[in-house]
Amino acid sequence: MSRVGQAPIPIPSGVDVKIDGGTVLVKGSKGELSRALPEGISVSVADDQILVTRDGDDRDVKALHGLIRSLLANMVIGVTEGYEKRLEIHGVGYRAAKQGNDLEIQVGFSHSVHKKAPAGIDFEVPQPTRITVRGIDKELVGQTAAEIRAIRKPEPYKAKGIRYEGEYIRRKAGKAAKAGA
Repeated sequence: MSRVGQAPIPIPSGVDVKIDGGTVLVKGSKGELSRALPEGISVSVADDQILVTRDGDDRDVKALHGLIRSLLANMVIGVTEGYEKRLEIHGVGYRAAKQGNDLEIQVGFSHSVHKKAPAGIDFEVPQPTRITVRGIDKELVGQTAAEIRAIRKPEPYKAKGIRYEGEYIRRKAGKAAKAGA
């Protein structure tokens, strides 16, 4: 049996969990999230805990057991605390600015790049070279941060570009180091 899937999910105070057929709805202080359950997985609420069980030992259902439990746990954390990803911009003249709810990024192209904020996502630009992506849906926060990073990935020669906070970029030597060989 799945070790991750067996673990109950504690429900903190102020969080309301409703199960309606094949959909789980989680409401908290920051908002609400819902997720459809696949066939073969069932969810129940007992003693301020969410329990995820599977109906059989089919290979596909076994694979989804721990996944659904993790996704539900992420939903509970999201509606209580929320998620955030921080990005850094490196390069001369590279910067970002917030325009309303959207983001304007200048990273060496002949034009600035505009990134619209998806529903449920907030951008914050504390400095022109730092971007914070916040939201209650962990999957959406990560996807939005990855899309921003993809605008100008960090390159290995000068490490210019947009990277996650604390991300290590392996540098390459370049042509000058090869000339002496």
